Amino acid sequence: MIFIVAKFTVKPEWTDRWMDLTRDFTEATRQEPGNLWFDWSRSVEDPHQFVLVEAFHDDAAGSHVNSAHFSAAMKAMPQALVKTPEIISERIDAEGWGQMGEMTVPE
Repeated sequence: MIFIVAKFTVKPEWTDRWMDLTRDFTEATRQEPGNLWFDWSRSVEDPHQFVLVEAFHDDAAGSHVNSAHFSAAMKAMPQALVKTPEIISERIDAEGWGQMGEMTVPE
């Protein structure tokens, strides 16, 4: 799979509206056939930083970056950002989430 983590530092005046700005992009991406997950989180240390964790089947990433909703998001999002997002994008040998080996919680 292709595993991606991206950090977006948002202008203070956009922080409360960030999820609205990215809603259509998020919903459309989650509907893509090769998308495994597309999950937003907010930093507990910086209220203006949002972290996106996403994953795609190996052959689906190209379709994602060439989609109309990706193009629209790349045009809409910069107005709300302080700086260019930081990203880690790696092809990894996994099919999805696994259980943490260092801790077991009885179910």
